Amino acid sequence: MRGVSDRSKVLYLLLLIIFLSAIGVFWLDYIGLMDLSTYARKFRSEPVSVMEAGGDEPSLIQREEFLKEKDRLLERVEELDRREALLSEREGELNAEKGKLAEVKKGLELERRKLEEDKNKYSGYRKNVEVLANKMANMPPEESVKIMEKWEDPLIIDVLRQMDAEALAEGRVSITAFLITLFPKEKASRILYLMTQL
Repeated sequence: MRGVSDRSKVLYLLLLIIFLSAIGVFWLDYIGLMDLSTYARKFRSEPVSVMEAGGDEPSLIQREEFLKEKDRLLERVEELDRREALLSEREGELNAEKGKLAEVKKGLELERRKLEEDKNKYSGYRKNVEVLANKMANMPPEESVKIMEKWEDPLIIDVLRQMDAEALAEGRVSITAFLITLFPKEKASRILYLMTQL
């Protein structure tokens, strides 16, 4: 080693000391007596985290939140579409029910009119029966029977019943039994039979 200058030896020894010191520091960090990462952070700037990136490009968190919000909106749109379809279906059912109710209402209105007409007819019929009963009661019995023989049986029965009701209301004896005896026997028996049936 005679050919190596003193200067070179000092340089080699210095490099060996630095190298051995570096290995010692790494070994102390490895066994946990030192923490090189805390010392190293002081000398270097940390790169921007991908999770917190700024600028034009959104961060991963922002992208994830955006995708979640998009999924929520799509679910909401689907829910609204289902509700709209359900409402349309219900609206169709309600319109069908409304149509049925309108038909029922129309039918009820026709029935009401028919009942009113029947009531008016019956009311007119009752008035006619009352007038006829009054006239038959005031006529001689033989003439009354001659007229009533030409009527239909239900009208005869109604007039005789009206005569009974008026006699009862006035407190006098009815002449209907006498009038029936003046009818021909066959017609008299038919009228008596129908009076018990109707």
